[in-house]
Amino acid sequence: MAKNQIVTGLDIGTSTIKILVAEKNGNEWQVLSYAQIPSFGLRRGAVVNAEETAKNIQLLIDGVQKDIGRKISAVFVNIGGSHLYVAPSDGLISVSRADKIISQEDIDRVLEATKSINIPLNEEILDVFPKEFIIDEQKGIKQPLGLTGVRLEAKVVLLCYFQLYFINLTQAVLNAKLQIDDVIPSPIAAAQACLTRQQKEIGAALIDIGHSTTSLAVFDEGDLIHLAIFPLGSANITNDIAIGLKTDVATAENIKKEYGTCMVSSSEKRRKMVDKKDKQKIEVFEASEEIAFTKKNLVDIIEPRVSEIMDLVQKELKKIGRHELLPGGVVLTGGGAKLPKIKELAKHVLKLSVEVGVPKGINGLEQDSALATVVGLILGSADYDSPDTGAMLGFSTGFLKDLNLKLKRMFRVFIP
Repeated sequence: MAKNQIVTGLDIGTSTIKILVAEKNGNEWQVLSYAQIPSFGLRRGAVVNAEETAKNIQLLIDGVQKDIGRKISAVFVNIGGSHLYVAPSDGLISVSRADKIISQEDIDRVLEATKSINIPLNEEILDVFPKEFIIDEQKGIKQPLGLTGVRLEAKVVLLCYFQLYFINLTQAVLNAKLQIDDVIPSPIAAAQACLTRQQKEIGAALIDIGHSTTSLAVFDEGDLIHLAIFPLGSANITNDIAIGLKTDVATAENIKKEYGTCMVSSSEKRRKMVDKKDKQKIEVFEASEEIAFTKKNLVDIIEPRVSEIMDLVQKELKKIGRHELLPGGVVLTGGGAKLPKIKELAKHVLKLSVEVGVPKGINGLEQDSALATVVGLILGSADYDSPDTGAMLGFSTGFLKDLNLKLKRMFRVFIP
């Protein structure tokens, strides 16, 4: 990527659409502009109304363009929603060259071969994440380029999506008169912003708690090995509070932000005890309505829902054999990760080290876990044209460049 090039990340979420414009000077990223707007037209992370979403994107773009004094023509955009899922696959080819030296063409062919699996007609493969290559039964090879062999195998994770939601997403962006540089899955972008290379290498998981969904991305030996998205998020906690306290959703959201917590005590010895202050009544006045509750009342509402989310994560980790086996621990991010004592509760359920992650790598931006995805979109573009891009995102270099070129050609054909 050229020096001083300006990059725009567009995070289209269920509750908000965020846009971040940043400029890279040398090795440093600097914020030029950031803005967000309430989101309409999405359900559980997926775009269901492209026209309404496009209007909101256009409002954001207009404001940011005035702020930086220049036109924005292209964006890196995320794709989220519980329609995303992964499937393991493998491919096998014979090395094409007479001298049996494995070329980039061979790598591209074997990755293409991994896509020959049966998936429903209304679903497509978005990304291919290699886990390992095997040359003549020699396993554990990460980069086969230039090695020699007769047979080349690839074991990968395929990321699949529901066609309609992908079309809605891209159409919304295109209708806002923008080109699409790349489409990056939300949990991959968030991991780019919040997980270190060391964590990905030794084994770690990222849990991104959004408005209506929670995403899990698991990494080992530097590669993505699993991804899952659950149709539960911080909005479910708010709804539970609204029901439990018999109030409206807006008031419940305010109560959650000001008084919400996952546990009444962070001390293991006092876990079963309740302090007097936790029994004291809290009175909130909203729109001439008085709502009285105790901190313990609120914990009894919030804790079961957060535990349910962590239980879903635990089941996925057991499914892939990483239950209590992630030396790099778990990083919580997203707006839902701001809930007090969520780290302690996650640690108790998952039996792993847990930290709350905030995006790093861009100067001049607030350290806010809710910004993880939009920051990751910027950071994911940093080595867009470099030889290390494939290693960073989990692609082989040739395959990634080919995918990017295809995306660019496809999207630009349909620019209004």
